[in-house]
Amino acid sequence: MRAFREAVEAGDMAAVEALLAEDVVFTSPVVFKPYPGRAITAAILRAVSQVFEDFRYERELAGADGRDHALVFAARVGDRELSGCDFIHVDEEGLIDELTVMVRPLSAAQALAAAMGAQFDRIEKEAQARS
Repeated sequence: MRAFREAVEAGDMAAVEALLAEDVVFTSPVVFKPYPGRAITAAILRAVSQVFEDFRYERELAGADGRDHALVFAARVGDRELSGCDFIHVDEEGLIDELTVMVRPLSAAQALAAAMGAQFDRIEKEAQARS
């Protein structure tokens, strides 16, 4: 998904949010339950953009129907290098209705969980204010 990739790479979180469907479901790499809704997904993505260092997309894959995409990335959280993938599905209007993130290795996922956990009260307040 070229528009999402370009917005993330530019750090344009308003453009990222504009690509999210109102009923988007975000599935975290470190939390079991999915997060439904644009406000919480956008707040999480804003926080992640501050936690990840040296973030870069390395590959982009697309399904035959044009509605499924995978963006392979690399980044760092503190002293932990990680690799991951954003799995994206778009709805009939071309908006992201599913976003699943996976990361590896385990030590990097744990560093990400700790960094995001430290911000989660702020993330939830931001999402509530935007709902």
